[in-house]
Amino acid sequence: MHLDTHAVVWLFQGEVERFPEALRRRLGSCSPLYSPMVRVELALLHEIGRLVPTAGEVLESLAGYAGLRAAESDFGRVSQIAATLTWTRDPFDRMIAAHALADDLPLVTRDRSLLDHCRVAIWGPA
Repeated sequence: MHLDTHAVVWLFQGEVERFPEALRRRLGSCSPLYSPMVRVELALLHEIGRLVPTAGEVLESLAGYAGLRAAESDFGRVSQIAATLTWTRDPFDRMIAAHALADDLPLVTRDRSLLDHCRVAIWGPA
């Protein structure tokens, strides 16, 4: 399964209680993925002061702790899918959703727009 940026941050901060119980169980039994666009968004959050650790610190920590790793989907395919996601103007949401769609894996997010428009977006049991 793929993780949206806020899910990565919450996992890093140890705020697992933010996830529904069923989702916590699923996360505990898999090696989650993130779109490389999550790294870019984390870097931006760090640059504007909304996140103290760097993107690298967050992702390296979770790689060791939770087995989190970058999705390796073909960028051409991901960008092709992202170009069709006309329900959002947010480039981060487009690429993160497109990566999950390209891999045909669930995207863990609490983002209402993603949940309403992305067929693989989940929050809670699925």
